[in-house]
Parts: sequence; structure tokens; C-alpha cells
Amino acid sequence: MIIAITSDRRAESPPSSSKNIRPARPEIFLSEHLIEKVRSCGAEVIVLPPGGGDRLIEWVFENCDGIIISGGAFDIDPSHYGQEIVARIDRLDVDRTALELDLARRAVAVDFPLLGVCGGMQVLAVACGGSLFQDISTQIEGALEHEQPTDPAQGWHGVKFSSARWQRWFGADTIQVNSTHHQSVQDCGELDIVGRSSDGIIEAIEHPQKDFCVGVQWHPELLGIEIFKAMIEAIGKKR
Repeated sequence: MIIAITSDRRAESPPSSSKNIRPARPEIFLSEHLIEKVRSCGAEVIVLPPGGGDRLIEWVFENCDGIIISGGAFDIDPSHYGQEIVARIDRLDVDRTALELDLARRAVAVDFPLLGVCGGMQVLAVACGGSLFQDISTQIEGALEHEQPTDPAQGWHGVKFSSARWQRWFGADTIQVNSTHHQSVQDCGELDIVGRSSDGIIEAIEHPQKDFCVGVQWHPELLGIEIFKAMIEAIGKKR
């Protein structure tokens, strides 16, 4: 079983401690925690760089069993959900956004297992006709702080599930999650809301007509294995 995971990139690599000349150069990267959580469930990983176009997408759907759209330190251009910039927008990555939206739309169309993580959940919502709050702190009155100042390997706020399936996956109707996002889903399009934080922010979504097409607004790779086990089990039932 092979899971394709999208990756992030940065314009410059971290500074080198070498005494030799090692200029900072562009890098593509992915959290090892995310890879290891998938491997711990018995699957292998292929990392997808931003861009790639139709050839890469065709290869994924022909050779992989599922897709994880990972998070990253960037935002989706509001034009993708019919808005102009009206609040805080961080770095944009045109190539990565194009790849992830194409992957999500095709996965939905053919019922291909898909998990969106943090920004990946926002991609899934936009791909399904939804929209985003561009900045929680300035657009949602009374919202919690969703960019936690503590280590994201620790929980920050609760999420309550309204879905029996999700409650079964996590063994509880409320769990503690981390929070590293300044945007959130405003409208889910054709998706269902299955989890919210106490301030009403949408934290978990799923497609009601697909076997496994879900998104979580937190980073589960730093907290637990439950959602990854659910994904691998769903893929196993489809094979």
C-alpha cells in the first residue's frame, strides 16, 4: 500500500554551520512525523513536490492507494474561492496550490481515499466548492487563539465530534488537538462538518458520499495515530 503525500517548500534552506561556503538554496521538505505515522500503519510513502502537472497526477492515481494533502506555511489565494484579499494573507505558492486542488478534485470525482491535514483540509473544502475565513483573529469575533504559542506536540483546545464514525475512530466524542492555523473553513461546499472547537471553528470535515474523504484542521501526526489508522483501514476495505 502506497500513500502519496504533498510537500512544502521554502526559498532558502536553513543556515549552514559549515566553515565552507554553503549558500542557502531552495528546498522541498515534509515533516518526518507524517511519514512515520503512515509507515507505522503498514503503508509506504511517496513524497510529491509542488507542481508536476497532469503527468504526476496521472501517476499518483495509477500507482498509489491514497493521498494526504499536508499542511504548510502558506495560504490559498482567495481567488480560488471567489474572494478578493480582505484580511491577512501569508505566503502564496501557486504551483503547490494548483497541484493540491487538482489532486483533491480528482480524488473526490473518483472516490479515491484522501486525507487533508491542516491547510490540506482547507484545500479539500475549496476543491469541493467551499470558502475560507482569510484570518480568524480579525474576521471571527470571540474566536480562540488558533496559532498556539506552545509546542504543537501538545494539545491546545478541544474538538467535539458530531459523527458516530469519528467518535469510534478516536474513542471519544471530544479530543484535544493542536492548533497552528490563522485561517479556517467558512463554507464546506459539498462536505459535511463533523467536528468543531468550542468557538465554532470547523475542525473536521468529510464527504458524505465517499468511503474516505476527510479533513482535519490540526496536525494529527504530532499527537496520535487514529486518523491514519482509519485511512489505512478504509483503503484496505476498498482493495
